Amino acid sequence: MLPETHSIETEIKNGWLTIWFNGIANRNALTDQRVEETLAVLHAVADDRSIRGITLRGRGGVFSAGGDLKSFQKFSEADDADVIEMSKSIARLLNRLNSMPQVTVALVEGAAIAGGLGIVCCCDVAICQSSAKFAFSETMIGISPAQIARFVMQKLGYAKARRLMLTAARFNGAEAEALGLADFAADEIDALEAIEQRVRRDVLKCAPGAIADTKSLILDLPYVDPADVPDIAGRNFTQRLKSEEGKEGVRSFLEKRAPIWAQEP
Repeated sequence: MLPETHSIETEIKNGWLTIWFNGIANRNALTDQRVEETLAVLHAVADDRSIRGITLRGRGGVFSAGGDLKSFQKFSEADDADVIEMSKSIARLLNRLNSMPQVTVALVEGAAIAGGLGIVCCCDVAICQSSAKFAFSETMIGISPAQIARFVMQKLGYAKARRLMLTAARFNGAEAEALGLADFAADEIDALEAIEQRVRRDVLKCAPGAIADTKSLILDLPYVDPADVPDIAGRNFTQRLKSEEGKEGVRSFLEKRAPIWAQEP
């Protein structure tokens, strides 16, 4: 069961969870409440293999304007320990989203700025409106993109991430696709949703446990000693092959039928 929420809305349909940021008045800023509620929902479904994928969207035609500047103003005079703890709260959300065992999709309309763009960088797939506006705007207002920096570099690579975070350069959805930040870009909302449906269709053909173990491997490998990779990869493969999913997948292929987890969205 999902926790009760007020700053976000949730929908589950055919094994797919959609999380809507619902704060039109502040352009879906990442308030403490929105961060905490989103994190609680992600925690609630992380071990649920009936949830095959997760899409994050924003109400009001905007994804997220980023951090809550009213909160930042309040904390600018607070004790260092309190400011650090506030900063770490968004880190907990970013880390949880980045490591979710399900496939995660950001569907971006309007704008994704600063921390909102950091959320996009944590998702496996980014689908963006061609006219959407993007920027890592922190340095423009005198702060740093501290907690999102690791995920921006993970998504864009060191050189592009360095340039965009240091200069606070603005770019649109079409440019985001060229940069590799957006996997897909389209002009109209209907086209964005059609792309998302194709992504869902692909994901629902895949075994949920295999996706979870593959994602774990992807996230771990950059931090593994190269000499240890063959053993770690071999253990991952062995676990998969001997799992009920692995056995069913091989059996269904040889029997020329769809595996039991394959479904249409």
